[in-house]
Amino acid sequence: MQAIQFEHIGGPEVLKIAEIPRPTAGPGQIVVRNRFAGVNFIDTYFRGGVYESKLPGMLGQEAAGEVAEVGSGVTNLQVGDVVAYLGNQDTYAQYSVTSAARAAKIDTSVITMETAAAALLQGLTAHTLVTRSYKVSAGDWVLVQAGAGGTGQLLLQLCKDLGAHVITTTSSEAKAKIARQAGADHVIIYTEESVPEAVHRIVPEGVHVVYDGVGKATYDGSIASLRREGSMVSFGNASGTVPPVKLFDLSPKNLSLLRPRLYGYIVTDEEYQRHLSAVVDLLERGKLNVQVFKVYELADAGQAHIDLQSRKTTGKLLLAIP
Repeated sequence: MQAIQFEHIGGPEVLKIAEIPRPTAGPGQIVVRNRFAGVNFIDTYFRGGVYESKLPGMLGQEAAGEVAEVGSGVTNLQVGDVVAYLGNQDTYAQYSVTSAARAAKIDTSVITMETAAAALLQGLTAHTLVTRSYKVSAGDWVLVQAGAGGTGQLLLQLCKDLGAHVITTTSSEAKAKIARQAGADHVIIYTEESVPEAVHRIVPEGVHVVYDGVGKATYDGSIASLRREGSMVSFGNASGTVPPVKLFDLSPKNLSLLRPRLYGYIVTDEEYQRHLSAVVDLLERGKLNVQVFKVYELADAGQAHIDLQSRKTTGKLLLAIP
């Protein structure tokens, strides 16, 4: 089968099409014929060496497609069912193997395969952030950094659905329009003004929580935007990893700092299915609108990484699997 591999750590140019053996299903597992795979910042972290990866490496954390093989003991799925699932650095490929308990059967009359592939990782990330990292309540003031991005747009929608007042940041007026459509009450164009100053002009005491997936470039501004006893949720490194933090810097306002990862919230099948069911329900009820920015051919995975890291994209990037 065809898959994207990389022989060494490096830039997008290391991603190459390779022919590798097709996986087989063990007990409790299914093999999925992937049709669409999501492209996420975490993929660039593995490719670039921010996160450790065994070489030769593969990429991909999510996909949607049809069940091609069912292992022994699997009763909830059958060959031909359309599913979406979280992978394990293996979805930039024609076939992947996964636990049947971790796959969601998709009704394609309600949710397309493209939407299912686009929504899973970022949808689960956003849902765990607003329900577990900091539980957003009606009336809260929330700052979402980079609100026009894929996860950013989902955070805006979820926070608004929970009754929060939502502020976000973008780099341009074009992206600000996208953020407003996703539910932002206030948009700060960070290339034109100071984010903390703008936040405190909108809400003088500061926000209750900041969701920051940008990292190094925005950390200080995020901290400065918080009110007393506010919470800083740093969940990504799009601009680079945050330098070592001085804990005493949190003391003047009694701030809380959290660096969560999605997989720490979905350790058990019960946790995974609870959040997965919530995301699918939100999609089916139209409460979560996933915007696909562009679909690339599998062979163009390197270009997808270039575009993603340029921060010139809005919404989700997908690979179409031949």
